[in-house]
Amino acid sequence: MATDGAATCVFSRLKESIRVADEDLQYFNLLALNDYRYDRLPFSIRVLLESAVRNCDNFHIKEKDVENILNWKENQDKSVEVPFKPSRVILQDFTGVPAVVDFAAMRDAVKRLGGDPQTINPVCPADLVIDHSVQVDVSRRPCPIVPRTPNPGGGVPKGSESHPKGGSVCNVCGPIESGFRLPLQDQTCPFHHIATDGSDALQKNQEIEFQRNKERFLFLKWGAKALQNMLIVPPGSGIVHQVNLEYLGRVVFNKNGLLYPDSLVGTDSHTTMINGLGIVGWGVGGIEAEAVMLNQSISMVLPKVVGYKLTGMMDSLATSTDVVLTITKHLRQVGVVGKFVEFFGPGVAQLSIADRATIANMCPEYGATVGFFPVDQNSIAYLRQTGRDETQIACIEAYCKANHMFRDFNNSDQDPVFSEVVELDLSTVRSCISGPKRPHDKVLVTDMKVDFQSCLDNKVGFKGFHIPKEQQSTTVPFQFDGTEYTLTHGSVVIAAVTSCTNTSNPSVMLGAGLLAKKAVEAGLTVEPYIKTSLSPGSGVVTYYLQESGVIPYLDKLGFDIVGYGCMTCIGNSGPLPEEVSQAIEKGELVACGVLSGNRNFEGRIHPLTRANYLASPLLVIAYALAGTVSIDFETQPLGKTPEGKEVFLRDIWPSRSEIHEVERQYVIPAMFKEVYAKIAKGNERWNSLDAPESMLYPWDSKSTYIQSPPFFETMEKEIPPIMGVKDASVLLNLGDSVTTDHISPAGSIARNSPAARYLASRGLTPREFNSYGSRRGNDAVMARGTFANIRLVNKFVGKAGPKTVHLPSGETMDIFDAAERYRRDKQTLIILAGKDYGSGSSRDWAAKGPWMQGVRAVIAESYERIHRSNLVGMGIIPLQFLPGQNADSLGLTGKEKYSIEVPEDLQPGQKATVKTSDGRAFEAIIRFDTDVELTYFRHGGILNYMIRQKLAV
Repeated sequence: MATDGAATCVFSRLKESIRVADEDLQYFNLLALNDYRYDRLPFSIRVLLESAVRNCDNFHIKEKDVENILNWKENQDKSVEVPFKPSRVILQDFTGVPAVVDFAAMRDAVKRLGGDPQTINPVCPADLVIDHSVQVDVSRRPCPIVPRTPNPGGGVPKGSESHPKGGSVCNVCGPIESGFRLPLQDQTCPFHHIATDGSDALQKNQEIEFQRNKERFLFLKWGAKALQNMLIVPPGSGIVHQVNLEYLGRVVFNKNGLLYPDSLVGTDSHTTMINGLGIVGWGVGGIEAEAVMLNQSISMVLPKVVGYKLTGMMDSLATSTDVVLTITKHLRQVGVVGKFVEFFGPGVAQLSIADRATIANMCPEYGATVGFFPVDQNSIAYLRQTGRDETQIACIEAYCKANHMFRDFNNSDQDPVFSEVVELDLSTVRSCISGPKRPHDKVLVTDMKVDFQSCLDNKVGFKGFHIPKEQQSTTVPFQFDGTEYTLTHGSVVIAAVTSCTNTSNPSVMLGAGLLAKKAVEAGLTVEPYIKTSLSPGSGVVTYYLQESGVIPYLDKLGFDIVGYGCMTCIGNSGPLPEEVSQAIEKGELVACGVLSGNRNFEGRIHPLTRANYLASPLLVIAYALAGTVSIDFETQPLGKTPEGKEVFLRDIWPSRSEIHEVERQYVIPAMFKEVYAKIAKGNERWNSLDAPESMLYPWDSKSTYIQSPPFFETMEKEIPPIMGVKDASVLLNLGDSVTTDHISPAGSIARNSPAARYLASRGLTPREFNSYGSRRGNDAVMARGTFANIRLVNKFVGKAGPKTVHLPSGETMDIFDAAERYRRDKQTLIILAGKDYGSGSSRDWAAKGPWMQGVRAVIAESYERIHRSNLVGMGIIPLQFLPGQNADSLGLTGKEKYSIEVPEDLQPGQKATVKTSDGRAFEAIIRFDTDVELTYFRHGGILNYMIRQKLAV
């Protein structure tokens, strides 16, 4: 088996030396293949090829796999599956917690079975950035707190009797002690935070985040100490993808003197942002990520590669956000789902790495697997700008040039062969936003007023709200801070400069700052009831905004820095002022959010903002100044100067040359070095956590966030004999297109759900339930939340809802409750399904959850590729009906019991006989597609396999 990147097959002959900075380093020279096909491969496919060559061991990766990748041009239409071993893994905290939980549980299992638990560590380097936990609890203004003093009419302020020792009084909340009252969402005052007047919103949000997630952070800090080969970046450092771009991205690894391309998978869909720096990477589910961390390859279909040719130069008033929204709409129309997109052409040379990263970030929104920009001279310049080591930069440049992975975008002779080519002239890009409900519904800013009106008129859909004509002029007056304001359809109530998509890009961030400066100087203001916020992707952004002098102007308009994390973009927008919420609900208004994010699906940003628009940071501020999206910036002013002169958007909009001059002056390497030097030191809150020092994690049975999962409780050292399924009951009888969103727990925990009942039994109130995402480290919560989606349609029930029929009793009940009753009766379970079972985002709990409920096999018409792989990873048998057959055509009701005969000499793609309790039988294909998958199944799952591997050492 390959170790440390050294191939053990015939490709070892490709190893050569290269001299960099007076040091002889080794690399696999792909040119030594002496194959004409190599230089015609897309650059992204060359990375897959190098990984296959370097890791070829004729088990996980075979010589045939190398040949299949090299023969990409002929194989791209044949659905050929190839293995890929990325160089590293990146995780954020919501998905990272269950991964660390699994590693902790594996250590316990190795210890119980007589092995050395210290051998359980990530083999492949892993970086975990804590960024998904912080939300905009506090923004724009301090809590209206006043000192506790006697009332003018005598006596003590209302409620102070409960706090006789003093403290302060919030004009909205009433009396409070010094410090925090948590959880924040319990309070009626949306701005309630620290009982000291005028404290900084950033500090307050970070402290609230810390208190709300302290238990999870303690666990992750244990992981940072106990696990080798894993870096955990503390909260407050930045958004995972920006930290990856500015600090973690290697471009080329130098491991023990061996050079090879940086590549990765991440447990977040926007992992693709790193593609802008010339690093191949994309988002996967937790089981796949853990497999890679344990040095396993992932299986993928050899993708088609769409060449996206960029020509021309951007208009002086256009931004990178305008470019990415234009590309997103274009590629959605082209259709690139499941494909690689690789950018080329002279227009690419005009784009900075930050611009490219913005485009690559929204790869999930245009549907591709990657949106790749090969390494070029701009990449090298960016590495210097961000303070990377000069020796490392020399290695990167030398390696990429030696292996023909270095591009000159102005040299068309380097253009590879693509599956197809589409083109965009950058000079045609105009200022735009996207919405109101999807990222690819681009609207030119010049058309926005008309478009929003049509959305009010249109029937309910992605571009419609169907507001009756007589209600479209509804206005709702309300009082806020003693002043009367009015809301109507189109009113902006959230304006957030947020998200890795844009906050990593100095041009749009400084552009927003310059626009704010000009707006303030013109006397413009943002209405105080609008929830404004600025959440940079890293401390570097704060640094250059401060140094360039624009922070005071952003603060003046309400865009003060509220935290370092995804925040509003992932729905952590926090509460609106109660007066605003009541006005929206009273008028049934289509209120709007405007954000510099990447997703705007209905209900994601805030329950009360039915329309949400993605925009550049400059336009976020512009619409906040306007107070409405129903505005024509060309003909309608943003406001007036104190002298009464009308101010239009064009009067305060900075040009690209103006922005670039400020960027050149203030975005310097020293900033990046200083900010990221602090990661190793941590921050005060992180360092104050007293995490356990033990090699094994000391589980707390009382915890409702972190629990040891039962995956290995009955595991033994010996590989068990292959077991089929005998007399299994059907838990669910499902139709087509059941997605991982239907299966995996997500979102808030409904008060009438099994998970809610479990948490209530542990003494928690509904206000303390938090979300499924925050409780991914507790299998008891996640198992109860599996199949809890209200839109799941189970044929046993006949209508949407998280219900099933417990067949022995005939009772309809929650799915988890039925699974528990079957478990008590020692009854194995299976699932019947239609086409495309498990489609959508890859989610580890979409496989872990059914296993926890006792499901040991699924019989479906077809599977989404990654979910089928995840089922195998959990030891669940994926069976597929023969072509032309399904449950209905075979007359299966699901009320039968099923036995599945699995032969001892099982081979990939073999058929099995399925027998039903009413005497019928049919054949189905066992979807173990490779020898590796068979090995995982024999062990009971991939994690069980890795445990036995460690025990055998």
